[in-house]
Parts: sequence; C-alpha cells; structure tokens
Amino acid sequence: MAAETTTNVIQKKPVSFSNLLLGAGLNMFEVTTLGQPLEVVKTHMAANRGDSIGSAFKTTWSRGGVFGFYQGLIPWAWIEASTKGAVLLFVSSEAEYHARTFGAGSFTAGITGGVIGGVAQAYATMGFCTCMKTAEITRHKQAASGIKPQSTFGVFADIYRKDGIAGINRGVNAVAIRQMTNWGSRFGLSRLAEQGIRKATGKGESDKLAVWEKILASVLGGGLSAWNQPIEVIRVEMQSKKEDPNRPKNLTVSTAAKYIYQQNGLKGLYRGVTPRIGLGVWQTVCMVGMGDMAKEAVAKLTGEVPTGKH
Repeated sequence: MAAETTTNVIQKKPVSFSNLLLGAGLNMFEVTTLGQPLEVVKTHMAANRGDSIGSAFKTTWSRGGVFGFYQGLIPWAWIEASTKGAVLLFVSSEAEYHARTFGAGSFTAGITGGVIGGVAQAYATMGFCTCMKTAEITRHKQAASGIKPQSTFGVFADIYRKDGIAGINRGVNAVAIRQMTNWGSRFGLSRLAEQGIRKATGKGESDKLAVWEKILASVLGGGLSAWNQPIEVIRVEMQSKKEDPNRPKNLTVSTAAKYIYQQNGLKGLYRGVTPRIGLGVWQTVCMVGMGDMAKEAVAKLTGEVPTGKH
C-alpha cells in the first residue's frame, strides 16, 4: 500500500515563461490576422440579427474598407490576446492539479481546469476587453454626417463617466458563462475526437498524434463547441451600443435572452454562428498547427521547453 502511494504522487504541470510567451505570441498573431475580422462579422450579426453574412461584410466594409474589419483591435483585442492565455494556463493548471488530488481522472480534471480557467479569464481581463470591442463595432458612426468620430479612449471615458466600473464590465457574467462552457466543451470534445482518431488509425494512448490529426481533433472540438452561441449573442446584446428604443434598460443574462427570443425567435439566438465556427477553426490552426514550430523558436530564444496546452 505504501509503495502504491509513493508511485502515484500527483504532480502539478509546470507553467514556465516559455508557456506564457508562446501563448501570448500565438494569440496576438491569430487576432491580428483573420481573428479580428471574423470577430467583427460575428459581433455585427449577433447585434444586427436581420443581417446576412453578405450584408454584414458590406456594412463593415462601408465603415472604412479593410480597416473596418479591424475595429476594436487596438488596444482592446491586443490586451485580451496578450493576457488571456497567461490567465488560462496559470488557473487551469492549478485547478486541474487540485481536481486530481480529489481523485478526478485526467478527462474530468482537464474539463475542470478548462471551466475554472475560462471563468478566471472572463473576470480578470476579457470582460472589459469584449465590452470595449463590442462598443467599437456596434456604436453609431458619426463620420458619415460630417462629425469627427469619437476615439476608442473617448468611448471608454464616456462609458466610465456614465456607468463606472460596472459599465466597463457590462456583460461580464455572460462572458464568464461563454468561456466556462467554451473551454469545458473544447477540452472534452477534443479529447473525444482524439480517441476516435486513435481508434480509426490504430494508435494507442501513448502514441503521438500527427500534426494534422491534432488539428482535426481541435477543429472538431472547437467547431462543435459553438453549441453555446446563444450565450454569445446574449453577451453581444448586453454590451452593444446599437440604438434600440425597445430594448429593456440594464439587461441581465436572463432578460437579454428573453428580449432576443421575443424579437427574433430561436433563430436569433444563433446569429453569427458561422463566422464563429470559422474563428474557432482559425484559432485551432494558429494554436495547434503553428504551435509546434513556435515551440522550437521559443525554446531557442529562452532556453526553456514549453509544455502544456495553449
């Protein structure tokens, strides 16, 4: 019995500087390339639920051509991208370790780490970043009427003056629910997809998956995780600056859901799901496909070998 106890010591996964550098770098690359354009289209469709993908692209282009697709990138999307990976790695590693000490298996512990890490992301950095990105994307543009548009920091100051910290973090509870369900289902569904690929290719649990197999498993996990799109539409509605006299004041998650359903039905709660799936695929290609190459580069730069999920 004593021998068993010593051999089954649960060790916490290390979180090194290389992990944080790699996670931040890959997130910054992802959001600066296709990530923010897909985010803008997704947010536009969630806020303007009568628009198709085509009209969403057309409206976004009319706001400044290519630059219209990068509204909210600087500084909000960059702040979010450079910090959320670090928060997820630190918190999910700690939560996964403690779940294992309570007797959870690797599958359950992985989901637990993802859920708690996702909630921490929302309340630490993502709440105010998503609020400001959504405000940028959905606010009324004054340039068409000859008035100089307000700067992004002017919008931030306006919201803060009017509603204080609560206004800057509006919709943070919805962000927390989204991140919790996102990471919980991504980790779980990706793990199930990996098991299916192993069976189909005849690989055992200890056999290493090829890069394309990792990407396929993550794409399936990320794509299927879009089942929680209603909470994303609710989050956008809560943070939107789109003028709507029919919208109730001081929306909560439940009142926003009720309002969207009354206005647009069940279909309205799934607006923007297509660009969101596209966003999940691109994130996967960046974080998984490019991850191995990035790991080698970071290892040379820092002298540490990055470990763990990103």
